[in-house]
Amino acid sequence: MTNDEDKGGRAGAYGGFGAEWRPSNLTADEARRATDWVEAKIDKRALLTSKERKEDVRDIMWQLEKEGEIVVHRVSDEHNPVMAKTLYGWDKKIPTNNLWHHKSCGQCGNIPGYPSSVLWIMNELGTSYLDETDQTSCTAWNYHGSGIGNVVSLAAVFLRNFHQAYISAVSQGLPPGTFYPLVHCGTSFGNYKEMRIFLMHSAELRAEVKQILGKLGRLVDGKLLIPEEIVHYSEWLHVVRDRIKQHQKIDVSNIRSTVHPACHVYKMVPEDVIYDDTVMDGNRVAVTTGLLQTLGTQVIDYSTWYDCCGFGFRHIIGEREFTRSFAIDRKIKVAVEEARSDVMIGHDTGCITTLDKNQWIGKAVDKVYALPVMADCQFAALTMGAHPYKLAQLHWHASPFENLLEKMGIDWEKAKAEFEGYLEEVKAGRIETLYDPKRAITSGPGYVKPKALAGAEK
Repeated sequence: MTNDEDKGGRAGAYGGFGAEWRPSNLTADEARRATDWVEAKIDKRALLTSKERKEDVRDIMWQLEKEGEIVVHRVSDEHNPVMAKTLYGWDKKIPTNNLWHHKSCGQCGNIPGYPSSVLWIMNELGTSYLDETDQTSCTAWNYHGSGIGNVVSLAAVFLRNFHQAYISAVSQGLPPGTFYPLVHCGTSFGNYKEMRIFLMHSAELRAEVKQILGKLGRLVDGKLLIPEEIVHYSEWLHVVRDRIKQHQKIDVSNIRSTVHPACHVYKMVPEDVIYDDTVMDGNRVAVTTGLLQTLGTQVIDYSTWYDCCGFGFRHIIGEREFTRSFAIDRKIKVAVEEARSDVMIGHDTGCITTLDKNQWIGKAVDKVYALPVMADCQFAALTMGAHPYKLAQLHWHASPFENLLEKMGIDWEKAKAEFEGYLEEVKAGRIETLYDPKRAITSGPGYVKPKALAGAEK
């Protein structure tokens, strides 16, 4: 620790993280050995599967429903489920239709081309969905970033949002459960899976959450509503990737792609994550990589694939320079120099933001590694012919994407001119939407009943 620490305070490199944080003071050889272990050992799926078999929390869930304590929101035939295999070979039902979009606060605020690409792809595939306003943030940023969140509030928010997904169809004259939640954010995805485990194991937690949701009118027949599966949008992309391939218009066989798998997607509750022996021999989470392989890109492996993007929640808040240097030195630099990557693809809000937005800081220290970073849904939409500005909204990104578009055969200058013309249309009040905004409000002020439902009640 430096002499910045004085007068009872903690400043310097480790300030803001608590008294337990100390510099490791590793020598260069020790740091290299630590990195060698990660690259040599963690690369194998066997490291996870050789461990003692974990429980399947769904077994507890079915027993609690049998005992009359909870109600399970099932992935049913109306959701057109596709079965996928998880880490231990368990089956996971992935709904592909009648989906309820659980949006991401970070995507909508920082990467709007992320959710717009998901909705556009669904429109192209003819997927039925509900994109309504009656939902909240999962609040997991507060939990992971500051440590002042608590399990009761997190679990209550989780079940409140999923209850809204369950009852949302009633406003359209459809039975409860018609729409199944699809989670956009990896942080929400991992958080909700953890909360479901805690709820299944703790009668005390269920009682506390039940009391809260009862006051909010968020119980089903007086019981907590628990989802059969917690599903991430990248899992939906994975199981419909062959359908996306049928709509592909852009040849990307000359594109060298690298994948950053998000910690909250596959390291949290790893037993629930999809693996496929046809994707990296089963040594990687299948989502995103499987999609890129199906689209025909050259998916290039790289030594630091396992590393966090550097975001880390508390890092980005308390020691931002650590986040920036980690993102550049451990991820972007390696992908550019080692893999000669044309683009890095991810599947989580924080990761895309970190790897994309922090590249500018490298210029200050002569570390310029220009690498386009985007989400799998954005890249898939581009291959299907989506407008790079109007729909994928790449102009919101800090990393340069023009060379990538040129390599894909997309005239970005023409597209930019078209987009500027479109903005003039927007200024004049001629607005296009991907989704009928009247359907986004399912209750309360501003809600307009569908004509069919209004007529039925006369």
